[in-house]
Order: sequence, then C-alpha cells, then structure tokens
Amino acid sequence: MTVQPADGLSPTAAFPDPSHDQWQSLVEGVLRKSGKEVTGSAAEEALSTTLEDGLTTRPLYTASDESPDTGFPGFAPFTRGSRAEGNAAGGWDVRQRHALTDPARLNEALLGDLENGVTSLWLAVGGPAGVRVDGLARALEGVYLDLAPVALDAPADLEAAATELLRLYEERGVAKSEARGTLGADPLGHEARTGVEADYAPAVRWAQRCDAEYPGLRAIVVDGLPYHEAGGSAGEELGLSLATGVAYLRALTAAGMSVEAACGQLEFRYAATADQFLTIAKLRAARRLWARVAEVSGAPAAGAQRQHAVTSPVMMTRRDPWVNMLRTTLATLGAGVGGADSVTVLPFDHALGLPDAFARRIARNTSTILMEESHLARVIDPAGGSWYVERLTDELAAAAWAFFQETERAGGLPAALRLGTVAERLAATWAARSAKLARRKEPITGVSEFPMPGERPVEREPAPDAYAGAPGGLPRVRRDEAFEVLRARSDAHLAATGSRPKVFVAALGPAAAHTARVSFAVNLFGAGGIEAVHDPVSVDAEAAAGALAASGASVAVLCSSDALYAEQADAVAGALKSAGAAQVFLAGRPGEYADVDAYVFAGCDAVAVLTSVLDRMGVA
Repeated sequence: MTVQPADGLSPTAAFPDPSHDQWQSLVEGVLRKSGKEVTGSAAEEALSTTLEDGLTTRPLYTASDESPDTGFPGFAPFTRGSRAEGNAAGGWDVRQRHALTDPARLNEALLGDLENGVTSLWLAVGGPAGVRVDGLARALEGVYLDLAPVALDAPADLEAAATELLRLYEERGVAKSEARGTLGADPLGHEARTGVEADYAPAVRWAQRCDAEYPGLRAIVVDGLPYHEAGGSAGEELGLSLATGVAYLRALTAAGMSVEAACGQLEFRYAATADQFLTIAKLRAARRLWARVAEVSGAPAAGAQRQHAVTSPVMMTRRDPWVNMLRTTLATLGAGVGGADSVTVLPFDHALGLPDAFARRIARNTSTILMEESHLARVIDPAGGSWYVERLTDELAAAAWAFFQETERAGGLPAALRLGTVAERLAATWAARSAKLARRKEPITGVSEFPMPGERPVEREPAPDAYAGAPGGLPRVRRDEAFEVLRARSDAHLAATGSRPKVFVAALGPAAAHTARVSFAVNLFGAGGIEAVHDPVSVDAEAAAGALAASGASVAVLCSSDALYAEQADAVAGALKSAGAAQVFLAGRPGEYADVDAYVFAGCDAVAVLTSVLDRMGVA
C-alpha cells in the first residue's frame, strides 16, 4: 500500500513549475521539425486558430489571461448563470419541437415524448407548417398543461393560437399562476424571415396580459436563429439579439410597462453548434450583455436572461445524416455547460423532412444521457474559471457589443433590417465561411470529408415550409449546400446511366509511397459523388492505358510521393492522355509536369475542382 509521508509532502513537490518561456521553447522545437523556423511569441501564434468576429484562440491560456469579474451564479452580471442553483436541481428543460399538421398524429407524438423524458413542448401552430388552431385542443388531449409548459411558434396566427391556449388552460382547470411557457410573439424575427414589416401591437398586448394575469407565461421570444440561419457569426447573432431585445423593451415601456416587467416577458433563443466551447462562451456572454442592458435601463435586478438553446439547423447535413447525432450531442453539451434553461435537440433527420419516432427518441435521449449518465447538470457553471473559456467569453462579448452598437447607430434593428445592412453584413460573413467550407478548412464529416458516395439515401416525409412564398427576408443556409449540389448531380447521373461518374486513381510505386495521397484523392472526389476506381494497386507508363480503359473513367488522378513523381509522373500522365483521358490531375502541390492539367492538394478549392470535373464529364 502507498503511505503518505508524515510531513505531508506533496507528490508534485519534486517537480519545478515550468515557465511560459520553457513551453514556447518546446513548441519552437516541434515546429522546427515540421519546417517552420519561428521563435518566441511567433511560435505560439503559429498554433493559434482564427475564428469569426476577429477572434483568435491560442494554444495555451494561463492565469495572466485576465477577464472581468464574473460574479456568482444567480447574481449580476449573470455570466455564471441566471439562477443561483443553475440546472443542478433538476437539469435543463428538455423542449422537443413538433411541426406535424395532423392533430391526431401530433397528439400521439406529444404523449410519447412526454412519457419518455421531454419536459416541455414547442409547437408549430397555424400556417402551412403547423397544426391548425382549431386542432390544438385535440393535439393536447391527455397533456397535463399544469405540468408540461407549452411554447408556441405561431408567427402568422399569434392572436388565435394564444387565445386558444389560454382557453384550454381555463377549460382544463389550470390556475393562471400555474401556467408555464411562452406565447412566442416575435414580430422582428418574423420580419427578418419574411420581409413583412413588424407590428409590435399584438406582442405588446399579450405581454401586458401575461404580466397582469399569468406570472409564469412569457409573451415574447427574442430569436437569434434567423440571423444564425442566414450565415451570421456567434457575435453577430448575439449583437442582433441584443438589438431585438432593446427594441422590444422600448415598445413595452412605451406602452406603460416597467423595465422589470418588460424584461420578465422576454425569452431569448440561441443556436448551439458542434463548436462546444464557442457555444458555452456565447450563452455566458449573452447573459452578461443582457445584464448590462438591464443595468443601463435602470433595472439591474431584472437582467437575468431566460435562455432557450436550439441545436443548429445550419450544421445539419442531408448526406450521412447519422453523423448529425454526434453534432447535436456536442451542441447539447455546450448548451448545458453554457447554462441554457431549455434545450431543443433537433432530430438527426431534421434536414430531410419530418422526423420519425426513432429520430425523436434519439433527440430527447441526448439530453437524458448528458444529464443522467454524464451528470452534466450537477455542477453549476462547470466551465467557470477556465482561463480559456473566460477569455473567449470576454472577447466574444466585446465583439457582440460592438456590433450591437453599430446596429443602434444605424437606427436600431428595424431600420437596419429594412435598409439591408443586416443582410449585407451576414452575407459577407457567410461568403467568407463558404470559402473555408469549399477549401475544406472547415471540414464536414460525411460530406466534404470521409463521404460515402454509394450510401443509401435516408428518406423522410417532406416537412412543410412555414416561410414558403414569403416576399423577402433573410436567406437560410446550410454548411453542406455547395457539396449537396455536386452530390445531386451525381445522383442524377446514376439515375440516368446506372453508374456514378468515375475517376481513375493512378497510383505510382509501392503502397507506402502512395497510400496517403490515394486516401486524400478518394475523399476529395467522393465529396462530389465521383467514384474513385483504384485498380490495379499501382501502375506505370506501360500499364496506365489499359487500366484507364478498364476503369471506365475519362478523368485520372496521379497519386504518389514527390520523389516518384519526379521519376514517373511525366511518362504516366502522357500515357493516360494518349489513352484518351480528358483531364489528368496530380495529388500534390503544383509543379512542372507535362500532360498534368491540374493539381489537387490540402486547401485547394474542392468545390471549384469538383464542379469543373463534373462539367468536363458532361454530368448535368
């Protein structure tokens, strides 16, 4: 057995504390081996990662990375949580979204979810993508409305949906003090999505009524998803959410409500992405920023923000959708650690249509596992005190506040939306991100990296679009959209000809020399739905022509080491061209090789390359 020394000697006492300079010296050595001669702070910068909003994450954070005082959970500035107990008492609220239009089917889904871990319901009501208002009573049959909070999403039928919900509370004997949830009024969010100018009057009336009669109901949602789904960064989503909240405060106080009462009518909705640390920092920064708004509005005690996190629709893919389970798990982890009050996990098949029962089950169980098996909710603000998280929270808050001020100088969010400045800013952000996606600097597993061109598509019942036919509004984007266009072309070619477009992989030399670049090429072309034919294992100038003909491909890619390229690339490329290859690529950095038409390498514009290949093949 191990016996501790009588003098209480620490096990680490014999190890001196390393200095920052010593660590940098070791980093310099590692970088030197990779061919980078950098010293001092430049070595640290070489390992840093640039994010959106002008942020940079460094490889090392220490106690010298200062950040503002975060206070205590439940106290201003609420960075560490809006409630002193956080989610430790019972975990976060598991809020499942439902967009079924048939009341009977919706009722079956609601009861199934509530019986298996869901604690509140987010219902699309009215319009083409929700249950009819007169079907709401049937949909909620058997639901204990005093136990299960209801959040409405009824942008086109707010008056009727809210009236019907309150009627159901009264009819089923739910005391006004026991009603919980939100009516979902968000006129500015509706304008952002549709271009229809916001009318605050209904939202103000319902806020006044909820404040006077229903203390557990909130009337208004400040929804950041329209800006996130338009390609906005985390800082832009936060800044525009702040501007939305301030616009609602102005409308409510102008109608006679106090700042405290007005703040109590707002629930904030944010996107949670697979970048878990950015999600954690975003939710913490959001609370700090809103606390500042409440403070300067004269009601610092009202600055505790109610947060609803939704796993990002932008990150969901249509190809290899099973990977979405992993993305939503990371997003949910970030939302939970970040202190969200309610979390909605979108089903893994969300991008394909209406989810089936299995997808809804996995979605709700994601929260259950993180809370019950991983004990994630048992610690209040588990990221608090991390030098990295605190610094990232501070820098993100500063970037969001700057954009918020810019929006206010433009006349506030309503003016910025109508002048098009919001759309221009988000479009520029998305264009920069799209370039990273196209170059695979931001990889999408199962789509741009490790695709499965021959995968069997997952089919779902089409989901009606609540905003179909809207006259304007912000666009909705997805990370996979450029690659989805390429894959759709491949699918059409398969349907028309019975086979995928093909590329012949001409590997030179032994496997040890070409395996890495063969894997790279297979992944690259597979991202465009182009089947790689690697048979035989290696070729030379004599075998290349016959191998190309046997593959059925009209495009070839050479794969090997730089040394073997110098010896064989010219001859093999010439043989391929003589055999009828319309285009010959080389996997590696550009060089001077006869009959090589183009080069593919890490960081090349994959979308442009694959588009040109499909064009050259005549794939419509």
